[in-house]
Amino acid sequence: MNVAFRKPMSLQEFLIWEEGQGQRFEFDGFHPVAMTGGTEAHSTLQANLAISVGGRLRGKPCRFHGSDLKVEVAGSIRYPDGFVLCSSPDPRRTVVRDPVVIFEVLSNSTASIDRITKNHEYAATPSIQRYIMLEQDRIGATVFSRAGDDWIGHILKEDAVLHMPEIGIDVPLAELYEGLDFSQPADAAPEGPIE
Repeated sequence: MNVAFRKPMSLQEFLIWEEGQGQRFEFDGFHPVAMTGGTEAHSTLQANLAISVGGRLRGKPCRFHGSDLKVEVAGSIRYPDGFVLCSSPDPRRTVVRDPVVIFEVLSNSTASIDRITKNHEYAATPSIQRYIMLEQDRIGATVFSRAGDDWIGHILKEDAVLHMPEIGIDVPLAELYEGLDFSQPADAAPEGPIE
């Protein structure tokens, strides 16, 4: 759905407006941006994040959340593919303002926004200590972490371990890709009928 807006909205106007919508929208600081569906690889990565990261956080003060909660960063509203929250739980909360670790699964349509726009927003949010962008078509990640006043990026390959000292866990990167097979070329046609 393409929704045209004549004038910019405020953050508060957006939050009120979105409550009445039938689908989710992010807010880029000026206008709503419709969220679209993803691929099976995207969904598998999200599920593996919940299992791997969420499982390791059981019994600890931090909690993993999927893409159902809004995150307010630098005047925008985002629905990250996953994030870790360490503040006190509030079952009625619909907007989170203090995530510690953010995960985004890159896709062709959103990669430039994730790599540049959201990266700047997350860097400008003091609570965020680590931003992890997961590749969707191969095992790999780009990780930005806070080091004093710096926001430093690293590229991780498939044999790397994702270290997250701010939440006290480590996850082998390959574990997040369990169930995905990248041996078939991306442009190969699927076998059998499409249902």
